[in-house]
Amino acid sequence: MLLQAYGLTDKGRVRPTNEDCFAIQEELGLCVIADGMGGHNAGEVAARLAVDAVVDFVESRSGVGVGPGSDTDLAPDLWPFGFDPSLSTDGNLLRTAVLLANIQIREAAIASHDCAGMGTTIVAARVADRRLSVAHVGDSRLYVMAGQRLRQVTRDDSWVASMLAHDPHADPLLLEHHPMRNVLTNVVGARSRTEVHVWEEPLEGGELLLLSTDGVHGVLDDRRIQQMMVEEGEPRWIAHGLIGAALTRGSRDNCTAVVARV
Repeated sequence: MLLQAYGLTDKGRVRPTNEDCFAIQEELGLCVIADGMGGHNAGEVAARLAVDAVVDFVESRSGVGVGPGSDTDLAPDLWPFGFDPSLSTDGNLLRTAVLLANIQIREAAIASHDCAGMGTTIVAARVADRRLSVAHVGDSRLYVMAGQRLRQVTRDDSWVASMLAHDPHADPLLLEHHPMRNVLTNVVGARSRTEVHVWEEPLEGGELLLLSTDGVHGVLDDRRIQQMMVEEGEPRWIAHGLIGAALTRGSRDNCTAVVARV
């Protein structure tokens, strides 16, 4: 399956710097997005380290026999965190890449006082062999639209999402005004071992994928996002439309959207 993708980022109208980062590698069927956090612009460093780590690892293993049953399936340098047989090779590649990114960010934070405490969200999506594989940490998101129906594939690692999971009857509007509403429960770089969520599903072809940071989906609800994806049609114009709409709605964060058509 081929991937046609376009990404756009804007620092927004409030933040002095852009701590979002993204990468697109159409030949690998790979899209990655990250939203960094930390003082002294360290969030920008964390996001870039994470995105580069994922791209470099997937690129280095592309085309190599790395699946279960291959000669290298148990090689510790290939799968330093083990091979999860419940996932495809691509799922394991993305999971391993994010865990390696976690180590790199922690090492960079130790090496530089200015980078102490930095971290980042991440969503890495790969399309291969008629399958979508996604690895994610934090509250950046991946949506899939098929048949003009939009659904969120990732789940937010956030205080609000945790509260709703524990109490489905809680009022989301009240939670959105709580002082803890912006607290993340899981990020890349915060702990020695982060929890990487992996999701995989088959693809029919023709689907649209959206990777976004919370500067976008934090101010645009699913209905509005779906409407714009249907109306605009092409990845380039969808990305431009989403960023423009988020800024118009008063987003106070960096805004990034990567849109891909399968």
